[in-house]
Amino acid sequence: MTNEPLDPLAAKPVYRIVKTSRLYEQIVQQVEDSILKGQLKPGDQLPAERDLAQRFGVSRTAVREAVKTLREKGLVEAYSGRGTFVTNGTSQAIRQSLDLMIRVNQQEGSANLAELRLVLEPEIAGLAAPRIEEQLLSTMREAVALMDRNLHDPDAYVEADLDFHLALAEAAGNPLILSLLDSIVGLLREQRSRIFNVDGGPERGQYHHKRILAAIEQRDPEAAREAMRAHLRQVLADSSSRVKSDSRLKMNS
Repeated sequence: MTNEPLDPLAAKPVYRIVKTSRLYEQIVQQVEDSILKGQLKPGDQLPAERDLAQRFGVSRTAVREAVKTLREKGLVEAYSGRGTFVTNGTSQAIRQSLDLMIRVNQQEGSANLAELRLVLEPEIAGLAAPRIEEQLLSTMREAVALMDRNLHDPDAYVEADLDFHLALAEAAGNPLILSLLDSIVGLLREQRSRIFNVDGGPERGQYHHKRILAAIEQRDPEAAREAMRAHLRQVLADSSSRVKSDSRLKMNS
């Protein structure tokens, strides 16, 4: 992703004023065409909403609807305070497939997700250890501090937890890895939210997060892998505990 705001629409694609009743669909089509032609590339930032409205000759409402549709298609991602950026389009497709697979069988799907993480994330940590830059290390440290302050606030804790793991995926320096982990963020959020209230779960999570962070700070790949494996075994144990608790509640109801 570029650090400086870009204005790729000004220099590259040439757009036509749209005139039909479903304006936002024509905006979506023109932006899609620009992406397919390579005029807009992953990481490029779209102009601000007001600028887009002027360029297309439409209202800001039509632009908002178009951006929403582009997000649903997985073609752009909006970040609060930073803007809207073109993505590679793969994360959304993967996310939809994995969501469906897990929701078909919630109990088995949760175990499968935990196993998938055991395959992926230790190696992600190992790759990240020698490659991580200071900015992402700061993100991890801030996430750990936020989790420490929010051991009784599930929403804040879970979001910081996700930031921690996504920073590692970004630090690995492989866009395919980042896309794959990004595609299961929604599933990870649900998993973490479900086990947050397992007795001692957040505190155990923090113990492991700090071990992972220490290994990354020491640039030690093997220690990072082992710390992540231990953390994910803890997540799997807490997930199993939650499933058993839910089963007992159903039987007694």
